[in-house]
Amino acid sequence: MRSSGSGSGRNSGRGNPRGTGGSGSSRGSGGSGGARGSGGGPRGTGGGGAPRGAGGSRGAGGSAGSRGAGSQPRSDDQPKRPSKPRPEERRYDVGPGGTHEGPKSGRGASARGGAKGGPKQSQQRGGRTEPSRSREYETRTEERNRDRYAGKPDIKLPKTFPGAEEEGERLQKILARAGYGSRRACEELVDQARVEVNGEIVLEQGLRVDPEKDEIKVDGLTVATQSYQFFSLNKPAGVVSTMEDNEGRQCLGDYVTNRETRLFHVGRLDTETEGVILLTNHGELAHRLTHPKYGVKKVYLAHIVGPIPRDLGKRLKDGIQLEDGYAKADHFRVVEQTGKNYLVEVTLHEGRKHIVRRMLAEAGFPVDKLVRVSFGPITLGDQKSGWLRRLSNTEVGMLMAEVGL
Repeated sequence: MRSSGSGSGRNSGRGNPRGTGGSGSSRGSGGSGGARGSGGGPRGTGGGGAPRGAGGSRGAGGSAGSRGAGSQPRSDDQPKRPSKPRPEERRYDVGPGGTHEGPKSGRGASARGGAKGGPKQSQQRGGRTEPSRSREYETRTEERNRDRYAGKPDIKLPKTFPGAEEEGERLQKILARAGYGSRRACEELVDQARVEVNGEIVLEQGLRVDPEKDEIKVDGLTVATQSYQFFSLNKPAGVVSTMEDNEGRQCLGDYVTNRETRLFHVGRLDTETEGVILLTNHGELAHRLTHPKYGVKKVYLAHIVGPIPRDLGKRLKDGIQLEDGYAKADHFRVVEQTGKNYLVEVTLHEGRKHIVRRMLAEAGFPVDKLVRVSFGPITLGDQKSGWLRRLSNTEVGMLMAEVGL
């Protein structure tokens, strides 16, 4: 029985089958009750009945409820639940009512650059712009550029090929192999007049040079065109400054294993001293960096116990008599003081054994801890203890300029 109220079943309503008048009908629109929409029907919950197209049968509004509808009708002024965004809309923040508020930062269209969100914007964290590229990022990029062209055999051109009789190698190819970027990027360096060969600025593309004889510079810094390697190691305390150790102690060679090219250290640091030590296979550069004639300065930080007199810096710069002669500091300053503990900076260009420790001990201030924070233009920075990093082309050029190469 689907009808209820004052009317009867499907053929009720004063004799009219499926009628519309009278006091009730099964699927009609009038009356006080009806099937599927009436207040008293088995499936209806609302008040007066309504047809499927008029009063909200099967979930429509009005006073009548549809199947399973609640006793309280939904008000028109209640906010509608925002619909789930389509896949193409999920790149944007959807506000109330489904309105778009712009691209999300860091994801979606803006992160892809070429999508509807436009070009990628500079991302911020904590209200601050991302820091500039670190020197580690720069050296990794240069190393990838080197690996891109490393190991590729030189193609032997037939003698009938135009230009085969020309000697040398194209300049942009040499720069790309040295890590300055792709060949197109190296051509742009030439267009910007930043490349010199034998002291003359290169103004045309396609110049052929001999990497073993010609001197090539970028931005005034010499390019290491041969298979030279340059590294900086933050040596931890307890590591011996040798490439091998017969007694089995940890040494510098443990940090450069599995390398085809044999490296050697530039100068030494005593076992308990930490800090910058350079490794390379460039013999002439290593010799000049350690020779007092070229005056390459090294900066050390030493922890000592005070109080220290005001004339300590003057005494160190005037010279301290050691068992192997006078030793002079180029610069001295107090960096930090905490009670009787002092952190002092000593700069000198000599490289004798334990020279900083011996100078301060002779002056009456034994060193508790010693760290070399720079070797010429190469600084320790935020390089962690025990980390080995490749020097960038700029750093290599600065080292060579320091000693006249």
